[in-house]
Amino acid sequence: MPAAEPASSVRVSVCLATHDGAEYVGQQVRSILDQLGPTDELVVVDDASTDDTVSIVESFGDRRVTMHRNDANLGSVRTFERALALARGAYLLLADQDDVWVAGRLEAMVAALGSDGVVATSVGVLGDPPGPPRWRLRARDSHRYAANVAAVLVGVRWYFGCAMGLRRDVLPVVLPFPPWLTESHDLWIGLVGNVTREMRHLEDPSVERRLHGSNQTPLGWRSLPTILRARVMLARCLVEARRRRLHD
Repeated sequence: MPAAEPASSVRVSVCLATHDGAEYVGQQVRSILDQLGPTDELVVVDDASTDDTVSIVESFGDRRVTMHRNDANLGSVRTFERALALARGAYLLLADQDDVWVAGRLEAMVAALGSDGVVATSVGVLGDPPGPPRWRLRARDSHRYAANVAAVLVGVRWYFGCAMGLRRDVLPVVLPFPPWLTESHDLWIGLVGNVTREMRHLEDPSVERRLHGSNQTPLGWRSLPTILRARVMLARCLVEARRRRLHD
């Protein structure tokens, strides 16, 4: 696919989903705003928070920030879907509410999106000592599309939404999310990137993930029935991604 042209004057849209994230969201928003340019935007969709999340985001008073609120709690998958649909930029980057961006993330990901429609980076852990990240992607695997798809299906490919982005011309394949997608929107986007042969891995972490008891991505092992249901869901996503590629 060719590089995207902006649908508006917005270059980069950062899509941030929030829900009861008052404890950490301010640090994350600050780390994002520090990297945004004057023609970039931060699209925040709040999923019916009951704490001070919305007021903390609004307290920055930055014209590049737009706040949207779900009338009811829809869950992280549908909230990210709405954020992507609201974004206006040529390049769309995802962000979680409780992480911290690494310096240089935005420009590194935009540069990668100049040649590939979907980018994913390694993920570090906030507070970890220097060394290889716990969730590492290798650049040499970027265009090993079949191997990447297989690794997603068996659960050993580290595509985290907080470290992913896509170009606008890929968005019609990504949206709407499949109706059966109840988790792992990041793996759905990763499947689309590989099925459309538009995937790029960056080895340097672009985000430091904060580990705590409320992380959306489970930190421990899940039960076997839960794992099997997730594998079936992803297999359906693969079929859907291939169907959309053929009709795009």
